[in-house]
Amino acid sequence: MSWTAKAILEAKKSLDKFDKSLKIQIIAGINKVAANPLPKPVGYGKPLGNKGGNNLTGFFKIKYKGIGIRVVYSLVPDKNIMNILVISPRDDDFCYKLAGEIYKKYGKAVFEDNFNLF
Repeated sequence: MSWTAKAILEAKKSLDKFDKSLKIQIIAGINKVAANPLPKPVGYGKPLGNKGGNNLTGFFKIKYKGIGIRVVYSLVPDKNIMNILVISPRDDDFCYKLAGEIYKKYGKAVFEDNFNLF
């Protein structure tokens, strides 16, 4: 069963900064993971924990090795929603710092159905 991908405004704006070919690859990766974003070995999810001093427990990542992009997302399991929170270059410090800032800004809302369709 596929999950519904939703995104915060900041993630949508970040996606818009990439050229068309990268956007296509990023969206394809998100759609693939949305088929089953739960943690491995059941799904494609790669859980995050404490990264760079940011407690990102409950967050997951998608790594695009060939294009140097990382996507950070959270889940709303009871509604099968995958909230896209960060789309950024694969610089760990920047990506995880940004995820921490998003969490501080939105709080527990990142684990709820509060965002628009991706």
